[in-house]
Amino acid sequence: MFTHESCATVAIRRICVLVVLVTSIAKIPVRAQVPAPVFNPPKRYYLALGDSITYGFQSFKLQANLPPSAYNTGYVDVFSALLQQIRPEITTVNYGCPGESTETFVTEHCPWTDARLQLNGPHPGSQLQAAIAFLQDHPGQVSPITLTLFSNDLPKLLDPCKVNEQYDLSCIQAAAPGFIAGLTERLSKILHELRSAAPNAEIIVMGGWDEFLDALAFADPLYQAFNAAMAEAAAANRTWFADPFPIFNPQDNPAAEVQAICTLTRCAQNDGHPSDAGYRALADLIFDASEYSRLQ
Repeated sequence: MFTHESCATVAIRRICVLVVLVTSIAKIPVRAQVPAPVFNPPKRYYLALGDSITYGFQSFKLQANLPPSAYNTGYVDVFSALLQQIRPEITTVNYGCPGESTETFVTEHCPWTDARLQLNGPHPGSQLQAAIAFLQDHPGQVSPITLTLFSNDLPKLLDPCKVNEQYDLSCIQAAAPGFIAGLTERLSKILHELRSAAPNAEIIVMGGWDEFLDALAFADPLYQAFNAAMAEAAAANRTWFADPFPIFNPQDNPAAEVQAICTLTRCAQNDGHPSDAGYRALADLIFDASEYSRLQ
């Protein structure tokens, strides 16, 4: 995807990109002495929020025009099964919307339903409004809450840097700090709203992974910086953070990294969404981050 420069040039510039991005993260305000994330065992409901990853999307299911019930191998489904081992009667409410960004999550209808496609958990208004309403209707009965929002914000960074169907890496590098700051601010506001509505719920935020096989050396540091910023936003709102990058993008061995990505996503079908194995890996990651293993 990022084909503006040669792989050799990209590899040489990787350290410079990482330095710039880490410097930008250091400028993001962080609350001093932030309390620990909330630990709360599973309650009556598990509320899953976010984008296509939350929905359990895989492109071949869309191409086959399958109903929402067929998207049943996602991380939410696998994590739900793990929760049922601790609390068998727990009910999963999945508001995940393919195409959702940190902006549409707050202010707009789900892009998926705007395209006349169906959700697992239909709801009026924005996903945030639906989540807050559900939490208010079920006080003290919802834990955990998971949130996956990231990939659909990327066009805000990439599209302005596209020239003749290629991406200007210098432009992306220059725009990355502002993009990170904006993403972090929007995510922080969402988490603040959720935390205010559910002060005692366990909330787990999931980060992103790099699926750009033709530009891993350039894009990997970007994703590391994105995840570091999202982790700071999560910590500031007493929420857990699950980082999939080390699993999907193991470092120091390019061949092993490509193998991991193509095992955990559907790269052979040009689909960056997780394979069933990838969704299982995300569910295990979320479960580990929740620290619910102490309850087993």
